[in-house]
Amino acid sequence: MASRYGNINGVQTTGASGETAGADGKRSTGVAASQEMAADDLPYINKYKRIIISAAGEHGVEPAVVAGIISRETRGGRGAGLQGGYGDHGNAFGLMQVDKRWHTPRGAWDSEEHISQGTGILTDSYSQIERKFPNWTKNQKLKGALAAYNMGASRVESYDKVDACTTGRDYANDVTARAQYYKRQGY
Repeated sequence: MASRYGNINGVQTTGASGETAGADGKRSTGVAASQEMAADDLPYINKYKRIIISAAGEHGVEPAVVAGIISRETRGGRGAGLQGGYGDHGNAFGLMQVDKRWHTPRGAWDSEEHISQGTGILTDSYSQIERKFPNWTKNQKLKGALAAYNMGASRVESYDKVDACTTGRDYANDVTARAQYYKRQGY
């Protein structure tokens, strides 16, 4: 699928930090750990493949990117601490963990409406990064948008420190590596 938001396979990534990988019991770190976690989540992500592809298509985003976010945020809906669709101490909703402090969650926690909302938040993040860093390539903006999805565009200060303020200090790199795995799985 062509995307106006860059090509996930063209985004450079260092993958998961030791903190993120260790929380999942992985001995490896980096791209290998991210892709191992993505593979663990694949059966759960596949349950939503049709609606991921549909919502991503509606917004012009590669479905693999949406799958990567869902894997990182909720491990495909099986994440520890996910209660009634809510995580993050009740502040984030659904497969894509839409933060209710900033957005009004829409749809059921695992619905296409919810995934479309989360994907729209990602594309809004891309637009904010595009305005803030007009000279970045599309692929750099995509990585910046992933960081902004996690922490807001105002906290993205430079490309070389894109994950400096994200959860685990690796959110954009980890999601990128997971998405690259999902791209190879037909997303």
